[in-house]
Formats: sequence, structure tokens, C-alpha cells
Amino acid sequence: MLDDDEGVRDRLVRAASSVTAQVRQALRARIVLAAADGLTNGSIARELGISVNTVRKWRGRFAAGGLQGLLDAQRSGRPRTYGSEVRVAIVAAATSAPPHPESTWSHRTIAAQVAGTVFAKISASQTGRILADLDLKPHRVRGWLTRRDSPDFWERVADVCSLYRNPPEGAVVLSIDEKTAIAARSRRHPGVPAAPGRDVREEFEYRRHGTASIVAAMDIRTGEVLSEPIVRNNAVTFTAFLARLDAVIEPGKEIHVVLDNGSSHTAKHTRKWFQAHPRWRVHFTPPHASWLNQVELFFSALTRRVLRHGDFSSRDDLIDKMDHYVIAHNEKAKPYRWTYDGTPLKTS
Repeated sequence: MLDDDEGVRDRLVRAASSVTAQVRQALRARIVLAAADGLTNGSIARELGISVNTVRKWRGRFAAGGLQGLLDAQRSGRPRTYGSEVRVAIVAAATSAPPHPESTWSHRTIAAQVAGTVFAKISASQTGRILADLDLKPHRVRGWLTRRDSPDFWERVADVCSLYRNPPEGAVVLSIDEKTAIAARSRRHPGVPAAPGRDVREEFEYRRHGTASIVAAMDIRTGEVLSEPIVRNNAVTFTAFLARLDAVIEPGKEIHVVLDNGSSHTAKHTRKWFQAHPRWRVHFTPPHASWLNQVELFFSALTRRVLRHGDFSSRDDLIDKMDHYVIAHNEKAKPYRWTYDGTPLKTS
């Protein structure tokens, strides 16, 4: 039959290789394709890890009914307890806003909503089964971001990437940002170190000792980082940090700095500071693309190595340990190898 109709073979091949098709449908298509290639029932069973009877069944069903023969047969059973109006009411509830002040639906609240809409009493468990049958999961929430339109998005991306890949000769290139609200927490009981066959164990309970914030500048040519704690994350604090950098960088050298669109970076006070210091050239990342700011790579390493599982007895202890990490980092600092060239990523 397959030799006579290439369209049937194509549909079987698509079904067998589909990642969205039901597993049983893909298996039946593979059985028929293997049989068409001349394999015996025993060989097909061994290759697919199934019984010979299963191979015989679906070969026979295909020979008798073609592609339709591979579908599940209608099964006998009692009729549905709830009609289409109940299912529609469940869908309508699950795809609408939940009652105030709740933010997500539960099976119980959907059942109550349906009972008040179509006056049909239905259990929470039955509601869950109907939702599962419809592949509708109102309790699950996925986050997404509305991208702020930026007509020069790719131009700004290319500008930043070009600066990383081909920094101007003789110029200083810095990547600057703040890391704020870092929690200083100490666990109530000491952890248990790792052992063969056992992970490190950490106490869940902890004490809070306040938070700390830092501002950091990374030299993209060397990978070295200069950081300092800050009390407020505002334009005055930010420009004071810039002024200290300006004082230690060799006079006359051009300075290029990569910044995201944080309020302290784009404030009127900050813009005036840059206007008064013309050797500073600012390269802003596009909105929602602060990952282009290379100092974020350093912050990521700081989080993994020090902060995430750290134990800090006070805010000063937290700052001290971050300072020690920066000092150790600078002793072996290397520049990050930036490979992204700023062109739109291909998805194919």
C-alpha cells in the first residue's frame, strides 16, 4: 500500500518523527514503516521494544483500514455526566480573571463558578479531569516581557558589541552597573559539608542582618574590577563614583563606558556630569538588554561564588567578603572573550 501512495508514506514519516504527536500514534507509524521496509514481525518487535502481538495487531489494522486503522477505536462506556454547556462554562471560567482578590484559579473555585453559572454541581476533581482533557492549566503562569520599542535597537546592540570586540586604541573601556539589595543573612545552625554520596546540606532558617549595595566598574581589556559599597542608588552617588574613576585614570585618555538604562544612569544630573566631562563617551544598552553590560558577568560569578550560599553575620561582614572576592579576582583577572557580534540571532 505504501508503494502505491507516497502521500501515505509521507504522513507516516511525519507522525513517526513528530515531537508533538502522541507516543502511541508515533509507535504505530514506526511499525508500519518498518514493515514496509521488509522487516519481519520479530525484528520490528526487537527494534521497538514491544511484543510481536502488538506488531501483528497494527500491521493488520493498517492493512484493513489504512491510516484510519491506526486511530483508536471508539470505546464503549457510560455517557458523559456533564454536557457541553458545563465544559464551556469551565473553559470560560478558566480563561477569565478569577474572583477578587484571588490571582489564580483553583479547581475548587472553578467548580464553584460553574455551579453558579449553569447551576450544575460539579466536583473539583471532575473539573480537574475536564481541564486535563482540554489541556488547559489555569493554575500555571508563565512570565513574559513586553519589549519597549526601540527603533535603533540593533544599532545600539552592534555599537556595544563592536566596542567589546574592537576597543578603540589607547582608550579605557569600562562596564559599570550597581548590584543592589544584597541580603546579609546568617543561618541559625551550621551546614553539613559534602561527603561521598551526600550533597552539602544547609539550614533553611536564617537571621536577617540588613542589605548592602555596591557599584562596580570593570575594565573590559583586563577584566579587573573596582567596586565600592553605596548607601543610596541615585544619580548623586553614581556621579561621585564616576568622579573617583576620572581622578585615577590617566589625564587625556578617552574613556568609553557601557551603561544600562537605570534611573541613576539616565538622570538629568548624570547627563550634566557627562557633558562637563567630554572625554567620557557613553554607550547605552537598548531597553531590556542589560545583559549586554559586561559587568553583569562578574556579578553573576559573585552571586554563585559568594552570595548564594554565603553566611554573613552582619552587613559589614557581607561587604568585607565581597571586597575580598574582588581583590582575589583582580589578582588573576582575565578579560572575558566576547564573541557575539550584535547581529540578530538566527533561530533556524
